[in-house]
Amino acid sequence: MKIIDTAFECETGSYHTFCPISCVAWLYQKIEDSFFLVIGTKTRGYFLQNALGVTIFAEPRYAMAELEEADISAQLNDREESKEICIQIRRDRNPSVIIWIGTCTTEIIKMDLEGMASKLEKEIGIPIIVARANGSDYAFTQGEDTALAAMVHRCPVIDMAISKNEVCTGDCDNSYKSKDQSQIKTYKLETHNLVLLGSLPSNVASQPNSEPKRQNICVTGWLPSHRYAELPSLGEGIYVCGVNPFLSRTATILMRRRKCRLIGAPFPIGPDGTRAWMERICDVLGMKPKGLKEKEEQIWKNLSKYIKIIGGKSVFSMGDNLLEISLARFSVRCGMIVYEIGIPYLDKRYQAAELSLLKTTCEVMNIPMPRIVEKPDNYNQVQRMHELEPDLAFTGMAHANPLEARGIDTKWSVEFTFAQIHGFANAADVLESVTRPLMRNPGSIPSWNNLSKQEPLHC
Repeated sequence: MKIIDTAFECETGSYHTFCPISCVAWLYQKIEDSFFLVIGTKTRGYFLQNALGVTIFAEPRYAMAELEEADISAQLNDREESKEICIQIRRDRNPSVIIWIGTCTTEIIKMDLEGMASKLEKEIGIPIIVARANGSDYAFTQGEDTALAAMVHRCPVIDMAISKNEVCTGDCDNSYKSKDQSQIKTYKLETHNLVLLGSLPSNVASQPNSEPKRQNICVTGWLPSHRYAELPSLGEGIYVCGVNPFLSRTATILMRRRKCRLIGAPFPIGPDGTRAWMERICDVLGMKPKGLKEKEEQIWKNLSKYIKIIGGKSVFSMGDNLLEISLARFSVRCGMIVYEIGIPYLDKRYQAAELSLLKTTCEVMNIPMPRIVEKPDNYNQVQRMHELEPDLAFTGMAHANPLEARGIDTKWSVEFTFAQIHGFANAADVLESVTRPLMRNPGSIPSWNNLSKQEPLHC
């Protein structure tokens, strides 16, 4: 995959993002028959209570296994205690799969979660998947990447032998389902067998499903799937394509361990990204795209009222959830000026197509290429905002109020993680989120003139 010749910078700032165990918030809703067990100290329990406490009355399918001092000092039998907890989960919830989320503490004390899980799942009769979503990740969204990478090993294996009786037809959503996840299935492999990567709500996932079908491309499954038994079959001849830019670890595992073929495409965020995503898939699979250009043009017409508001406005992205490149590209296409794209971590190979589309979009819109800063130092970013005076800042929650106090309209970047931003139909929702903070102070441009330039920003 070609690396785009673009100027990148790297600073030495800390990772100002949520803990990756927050991925439980959306994954337990996506995998409907799962149960997530987070293993760590009380600190992690407090985080889950505060970050996910709003769902407490809905009886969510996740829990916290708190480690005490005796656990950390190896005075207790972790295996027996874990077994009791899993038996209780089986009795109360009866999930199809239990997913252990290891935290920083389990890494520090070297807990053999994988070893315990492999023995316990045979004893209690429920699969146990171990995902180590801890603070070594760069952004909180990479917790999903860790969980999906662990789930890849549980997907059914495709045998390369060809059976004439089993052929993937136009409607093959159920063609690769197997009750026994360890069973090796035999299928005739066609060039249009496609597995999509990423956790999207059902109503949003229906759009990436329907677009390939219009192009006569068969989507054989999603990772993750709604149910554990519906995990897609993987192997040589299966093409995989991501819908989110933070799944590079999962993509690597799929290529190296399962010999799948990764389609490097921009991500389906905004009408321009959705069209480029679908065109790239068609190009790799040897299909001629139909009606994508006309559909994109119609979507842009429908977005005209939003573009009138944000056209010519400037935005500064501080970096939080790894969606920054895609959002910046869409913002540029809408006529905004992006001063800087801060991003905690950038896999230049996995996002090569997105970076290429960003560069092309800037050329088409006659807008300067944004500055891309990996691992940004927030203090330096604030000083740059001091000089550039952007109209809007995409920022983490910790910096929103201090920036608002200094006249910068802000948009919490974490909201894009949970918002419906994928596909043609959801482009309006993205711009609705962007225009809302600007409409609070219509026509106003942030000014720092009344503030001392030596005044520090306390976050």
